[in-house]
Amino acid sequence: MRHVNADGSVSMVDVSGKSSTRRTARAEAVVRLSETAFRALRDATLAKGDALAAAQIAGIAAAKRTDELIPLAHSIPLAGVDVRFSFEEPDAVRIETEARTIAQTGVEMEALVAASVAALTIYDMTKGIDKGIVIERVALLEKTGGKSGSWQRT
Repeated sequence: MRHVNADGSVSMVDVSGKSSTRRTARAEAVVRLSETAFRALRDATLAKGDALAAAQIAGIAAAKRTDELIPLAHSIPLAGVDVRFSFEEPDAVRIETEARTIAQTGVEMEALVAASVAALTIYDMTKGIDKGIVIERVALLEKTGGKSGSWQRT
């Protein structure tokens, strides 16, 4: 299955012949901040408010709109999306997302979009303290289901 046709034009991959199966995907993003911004985020003392709550909502909302952001992505019914955070001393927050569905195509893009937008939201909420924030290592960690089966980053 390809997005590029024989004549060079693009199209959405036709998944109508595939069975709906349970599919999951986990992704991550890491946001590296200055020590001051890291402490403010960790201690929930940012002037703009609770950045982690905002990032959680933003990640979930973004996953639900992946098909509007990625041109050839399918609209799929999401059964659930989780966005979790862990602090990695002395200067990083790790965002891990998980998307779940029962559909004809996978949720890798939804998990990746959730992680990316949650990271951008943290940047937005902390940029008043540190404009040198770096979003790094946006990556798929694991996927399950579908014809290709399970895959896990080693």
